[in-house]
Amino acid sequence: MANYYDIDDILAEEELVPSVFQHNANGVGLFDSSDDTDKVEAGSRLELPFWLVRELYLRQLISIRVPPCFDRESKTREEIAADAAHVDLRSRCPYFYELGCKLAPLIGDKTIGPFLLVAFRIRYREVLIKAHTLTMTVAPKYLTLLTNEEAKLYEAGQCSIAAFKKWRIGGPRFQIAPVLGRKRKPT
Repeated sequence: MANYYDIDDILAEEELVPSVFQHNANGVGLFDSSDDTDKVEAGSRLELPFWLVRELYLRQLISIRVPPCFDRESKTREEIAADAAHVDLRSRCPYFYELGCKLAPLIGDKTIGPFLLVAFRIRYREVLIKAHTLTMTVAPKYLTLLTNEEAKLYEAGQCSIAAFKKWRIGGPRFQIAPVLGRKRKPT
């Protein structure tokens, strides 16, 4: 966990990741709701939270399957290649970029990094353009398409344009620096 107190980091690590148990495990039946026993058989496919998947993978108890939104043959990759700015990434994974960055080193898939970079480059520009131009009536519909990271960028863009407009309308143009306002001590 990168930041223990960051709620977004905690929520990103709660995202479910498909995995396959390599060995029988007793006392973990709560992960597999398909039967009433308190064990999971080897070869069982389950979706577990990322924080648990990372620990189990490092102990070589499970193998990780690539989540559908990051898979090489996925519909998500095709849609992003076609028009990344209009893909609904929030419905696929609300913490798309953060989970992808954490998952790529574990899986060893070298295509996830460049895929995330391409998606972010294209969507970043579009997010900032929309933050400066959208009206408040259209914005809620657009926000439903953005991941958590992109929504923060959108809000930062709106704050910056609001501050610019306030300054332009007639806020204080120049202010004296606090250092310049002090008088020198007589020597």
